[in-house]
This record gives sequence, structure tokens and C-alpha cells, in this order.
Amino acid sequence: MAQQRENWSSRTGFILAAVGSAVGLGNIWRFPYVAYDNGGGAFMVPYLIALLTAGIPLLFLDYIIGHKYRAAAPRAYKKFSPSGQFVGWWQTLVSFVIAIYYAAVIVWAGSYMFFSFGQKWGEDTTTFFVTDFVQHTGELTSVFVPQMFIGLVIVWAVAILIMFGGIRKGVELANKICLPLLIVLFGIMVFKAVTLPGAVIGLNAFFEPNWVKMQDPNVWLAAYGHVFFSLSVGFGIMVTYASYLKKNTNLTGAGLVVGFANSSFELIAGIGIFAAIGFMAMSTGQDVAEVASGGVGLAFFVFPKIISTMGASGDFVGFLFFGSLVVAGISSLISILEVPISAFQSKFDWSRKKAVALICGVCAVISIGAFSTGSSLVLVDVIDHFANNIGIVAGGLMSIVLVTWFNRNKIPGLLAHINSVSSIKLGGAWIFMLTVITPTVLTISLGLKFIDLVKTPYEGYSSTILLLFGWGVVVFFGLGAFILSRMKGIHDAEDDKARLLDDAR
Repeated sequence: MAQQRENWSSRTGFILAAVGSAVGLGNIWRFPYVAYDNGGGAFMVPYLIALLTAGIPLLFLDYIIGHKYRAAAPRAYKKFSPSGQFVGWWQTLVSFVIAIYYAAVIVWAGSYMFFSFGQKWGEDTTTFFVTDFVQHTGELTSVFVPQMFIGLVIVWAVAILIMFGGIRKGVELANKICLPLLIVLFGIMVFKAVTLPGAVIGLNAFFEPNWVKMQDPNVWLAAYGHVFFSLSVGFGIMVTYASYLKKNTNLTGAGLVVGFANSSFELIAGIGIFAAIGFMAMSTGQDVAEVASGGVGLAFFVFPKIISTMGASGDFVGFLFFGSLVVAGISSLISILEVPISAFQSKFDWSRKKAVALICGVCAVISIGAFSTGSSLVLVDVIDHFANNIGIVAGGLMSIVLVTWFNRNKIPGLLAHINSVSSIKLGGAWIFMLTVITPTVLTISLGLKFIDLVKTPYEGYSSTILLLFGWGVVVFFGLGAFILSRMKGIHDAEDDKARLLDDAR
């Protein structure tokens, strides 16, 4: 018996969930450094151009596919084109893998919320994180790390509880709590940071435009790459979320709100992070360039050092910063989990509870088993790099090529669908950006990254680690997508008939 598909309670509920998904760890620890390293204030030019010519157009495509075909990514793409199911399953498996390691990063941030009180990391913040906390050895190890085990059990218990609640009482309700909480926590942290002595030094470094860098193609690739990752496009999330929208929802209006809300948060994050970095630079007599960092280094090496220079007030700032990472991480994790849950539920007509129990159960077991060891830092680093730079980019590129290159005759139908419910109409400009600009940039980015990964072992890791958890993960995406797309689904005959009717119109 087919399960009745849920809906968001309102367009606002969808927007909150979509913004909650887009606003993740990368907004806080990735964007500020990417902007600083690629021209500072001048980076805003390619960033905005990338947002308007690639990010939002691809976001609209995800919305159309999900909303028109009202299904999870694999089934939605299959309804669009028989070969599309592979693309949908590729994106679904990317989300499945990301969820497994994303939980570990949330545990790191959650642990540091409590380490902030009394600044338990001491003077050598790098050694504390790498050696004392995650017990990293530089290679694969079976050393059991109790604090990671306990943290992962808690994170997965919270995530599973939310997912059991369904769309309205689970995902939507969690985002209605998480997003305002994130804004309050991070807003207070940013306010505190900009009032610190030396904050203006960091802000000047962040905003000072270096127009010469605009001549470097890599800066433009960095802008497009960041926008692509930041908006949660290309790995099934927005297709899945849009499928839960009611039939007459304003898609383009919602997309613009999500896109610019996400970018606004990134800008605020940059202000807060670089104000704090400026304070540290002044306190230690260093240049901003010596202090600035991104990713894990910023969050767990640099920021604890900044907190330690603040005295007693640093405890409170640390709690706010790492609390923000936890809340942003949870809202993103539940959006990532919704992709495989919805996909398997749709494919095999599972109940919501069965899909959550099986998918989250498998994710949790793998996650707790792999990341409760001293290998967690290695695994997060390698899997994240390959899943993001190969998995997500390839998934987004395949969806664009499927729609705009191999099924151009169906584009008028997609346009008619979105324009019939939206306030801002799409036309030739959207088609051009999606057909030419976005695939060109993604192809170049994917090609350069592929060559780089083949020529140079990532971060000097052993070939065994890279083959198993880097290239092995990419093979898993492809092989898994191939197998799942060939398996018989409960709605195959119904979907084939609907597609033929749609093509005949």
C-alpha cells in the first residue's frame, strides 16, 4: 500500500528547513577564509556573480524536479527521464556517506562547548585536539576513544528522534528551534567579537579588496565552488525538500530567500570570525595572515587560542561559538539524512518508521564504529574531501547535463511548471546559465581536482587510505547507484506510464 506523502505545514516551514540545511559548518569555518584568501572584499564580486549565475539557477532546477515530480531524488529524476534514476541514487549515496562522518564533526564541536569552560585545551591547542582529544596517530588505528563513542551515541539518538517525527513534527519543528537558536548564539558571539580591541584589524583584512586577484581564474573557480557547496545543491537535499511542498508554492520567491539568507549569514560569519582573528593578531603581535585559517584548523586550533587570550569572558564566547557549530551541524545533518530516508521509502514503499530505523540505524552503526577510534580525523578529512570535490560536484553536473543537454525538449515543460506557481518568471537567461555557465565551471573544477588527486596524494596520506576511503567512496557512489537503479521499485510501472503521458503533452 503506497504511503501518503507528507507536506510542510507552510512555505515558511520549508524556507526555515532549507535555510537550516544551507547554513552549516562550512558557512562558519569555510567562507571567511575562502573570501580572505581570494581577494577579501573584491571576492564579493565573483561570489555574487557565482551565486546569481550558478548557485540560484541550480537551486531552482532542484526545486523544479522535486516539486513537479513530487518524489525523492531517484524517483523524481526517473520520472523525468529513464536514465535519471542513476543520477538520483548517486546524489542519495553522497548524502548517506556525508551523514556518517558529519556526526563526528558535531561531536567535536559539542565536546568543545564544554571544554570552553576553564579552557581545557591549555596552551597547545593543536596537540590537545589532535593527540589528547581525537587521539590521532596519522594512520588507521583501532584505538578506542570513549569520548567520541559517547558523543556519537548522543548525536545519533537526537538525529533519529528528530527523523522519527517526520517532516512536520520532526524536520520542520527541529529547524524552527535550531535556526532562531543559531541566530541568537552566533549573533551574540559576533557582537562580542566586533567589540574586542583589534577587531578592526581583522575586519580590514577581511574586507580590503585585492582587485589584482580578480585576474586569477582560480579565484573565480573558488567562488563558484563555494556557492555550489554552500547552498546544499547537487546532492538531493533540495530536490527532496521541494517534493514536500504544496502544489501552488512560490518556488522562485522561496529560492531567492534561501539563497540570500544563506549568503547573509556567511557575511556575518566572516565579520565575527575576522574580528576575533584581528583581536588575536593584536594580542600576540602577529600579522592577520599568520593567524587566519579555515576549516578544522580555524575551529579547533585557532579559535581556542583566540578564546584563551580573552580571559574569563573567553569561556562564554567559546560556548557561543561551538554551540553555533553544533546547532548548524544538527540542522544540516537532518537535511542530509532526509535524502536517503525519503529515497528508500519511495523506492520500496517502506513506512517512515521503517525507513528511519534502517537508514539511520545503518548510518549510526558505521559512524559509531568508525569514528569512535583514533582514525576519526583521517577518515573525516579524506572522505569529506572526496565526497565534496568529486561526489557532490559530479552529482550536480550529471543532473544539469541530464536535463539541459540530453532532454532539452523537456525544458519548456519545466519552465511552464515553475512559472505557473512563481512570482518571478524564468526564461532564456536561466536556460543559458544552466546550459553553458554552470556545467562549464563544474567541468573545469571537477577536471582540475581529478588531475590533482591523481598526481598528488591528498595531504600525503598513504595510497591504502586514499584508495579505501577516497577513491573507494567514489566507486561506492557509482556502483551503488548502478545497482539501486537496476533494482525493481514498487512504483516502476506507474512512473513509466506517468512519464509517457508527460512526454506526450
